[in-house]
Amino acid sequence: MRDQSLARLFGAGRDTDAFLVAWTVPEFAATLLIEDGLAFALVPAFSLALSRRAQGAPGDPVRSLVAGTLPRLALAFTAVGALLALAAPQCVAALAPGLPDPALAVDCTRITATCVLSFGLAGYCSAALRAHRRFLAPAAIYLPYNIGIITAMYALGGAWGVRSAAFGVAAGGCLMVVVQLPSLLGRLRRRRTGRADARAAAAAQPLDVPLLATVLLFALGRQSQVLIERFLASGLPAGAISHLNYAQKVAQIPMTLSTMLCTVTFPAVARALADGDTERARDRVERDLALAGCLVLLGTAAIVACAPQLIELLFQRGAFTARDTAATAGVMRVYALGLLGQTLTGVLVRSYFSAGRASWYPVAAMAAGIVATIWIGAWTVGSRGTTGIAAANAAGITLTAALLLAGMRRRSVPIRTGPVLRELCRPLGAAVVAALAGGPAAGLPSDPLAGLAAGGTTVAVVFVLLGRALGAQGFAPALRSVRTLSRRLAHAVLR
Repeated sequence: MRDQSLARLFGAGRDTDAFLVAWTVPEFAATLLIEDGLAFALVPAFSLALSRRAQGAPGDPVRSLVAGTLPRLALAFTAVGALLALAAPQCVAALAPGLPDPALAVDCTRITATCVLSFGLAGYCSAALRAHRRFLAPAAIYLPYNIGIITAMYALGGAWGVRSAAFGVAAGGCLMVVVQLPSLLGRLRRRRTGRADARAAAAAQPLDVPLLATVLLFALGRQSQVLIERFLASGLPAGAISHLNYAQKVAQIPMTLSTMLCTVTFPAVARALADGDTERARDRVERDLALAGCLVLLGTAAIVACAPQLIELLFQRGAFTARDTAATAGVMRVYALGLLGQTLTGVLVRSYFSAGRASWYPVAAMAAGIVATIWIGAWTVGSRGTTGIAAANAAGITLTAALLLAGMRRRSVPIRTGPVLRELCRPLGAAVVAALAGGPAAGLPSDPLAGLAAGGTTVAVVFVLLGRALGAQGFAPALRSVRTLSRRLAHAVLR
């Protein structure tokens, strides 16, 4: 709905391109501080503190961890946000040197710089709650965040233009913190046991700096693919950055859904390693890979088959034209080729950091993927434009996933790489056939909704039948997850 509102109000032109350059700030902040970077360091730290609390350690290790980390991190977030606001002109010039209207992008960047602090605090709350096995509040943070952006665009868009979206980012970031505070305070509220708690708080434990450095560098490298895309696209005709953004947002939905399970199981893997149970951690990671692979490949097949219908149905209204639909759909089909690599990277990197120790191998694997993205993107942007940039993204993240999988046995949870690869090949074959069958079915009806229904149904039926015939192990838990979700949604709607 947020992206639909942006497309409806501002289309895919110069103003939207300028805002999307500033949008790099919340995109980076979400990856570094909420989803990947900070969570990789904090979830194992809180899991270890909870394990020590359960073992009867003196004082409260959880509150000691908060006392030793939160004030320092909040100060760092504030300083980085202020520095980013001051250096906004230089950041815009570096990110998009070919942008026609850099002044608008500078204004939006200064407004969105406030989200460094708000996202940092929201990410801290999310990590603490996930380690406590409390997932509702962290899962809900993007609802008030996006409501804030949508409300600001419709309420202030006439007077402020696209700057209203940047203001919505700032307001929504504050709401992300507010929605989690009641649950977090309830988890941290613990009856004091006297002087032992006071001594524990005085000896508050700082966060492992090498671990924090490695996870932030990995997350920074992963998110820098967006920087590369926008840098290369800034020299293309107006609207190129917007087409890349809309295509990426829709294409990543299957990846986001498939990696949600890792958000839930990451604390379980971290707790198993904290307890010394390597076998339990390995089984959990292998199941996650099988299930996430099945889910994302089903989504990939649907996106490749139904890309034009999806984009037309979601965005083609207001300032978003049929030409924008065709350009975005073409880019999205290429993006989809990297979804399996995106998902595997998200699952595997959590395993590297779940033990709560610094690991430089994921950083090196991500650096190799970034080099591939830069080289392929620079080589293809002149002849292929935005589709060349999307192909570079897909190739780079796939290389990173392959390197992470190859290094698992020696540097992380010792999964059985051979069986995992053989298992992934089964749904991969089913996805290829399903996409080939679903494309013609989606193109038969002239109405986009009917085409999406026909193509999506064909993809789902072919994928499930062929996948089960090939014996893909991830199908059973995937189908159980879908049935459980369907029952819960039906109950919520019909009760």
